[in-house]
Amino acid sequence: MPEESQKVLAFEIERDGDTAVVKCHGRLVAGTTEELYEAVKDLLPQTKVVIVDLAELSYVDSMGLGALVRLHVSARRLGCEFKLLHLGKQLRNVLKMTNLLSVFGQLEEHGINIH
Repeated sequence: MPEESQKVLAFEIERDGDTAVVKCHGRLVAGTTEELYEAVKDLLPQTKVVIVDLAELSYVDSMGLGALVRLHVSARRLGCEFKLLHLGKQLRNVLKMTNLLSVFGQLEEHGINIH
């Protein structure tokens, strides 16, 4: 059990020209956010669009939400678009409750090819 709780988040980054897609898996919770934040933050100066695909994310806590907000702010500061794809029900509810749903650029999930 300790191994699973230590590595509850995994992600891969795919680059296609000026766009980067970050595919997240697992849980974005306290103790896992900094690695994702640093990896995506390093992409921002090199890209025009960062898409975070949350299809395989099962849970986001307040630290995870904070990391997404920090990335959004950093992206805007650098003139980079930061978009979320495949918001799950739990994250969508959290974003609604915190009045952040309209802040994040969202992609329509139909007809988007991110591979």
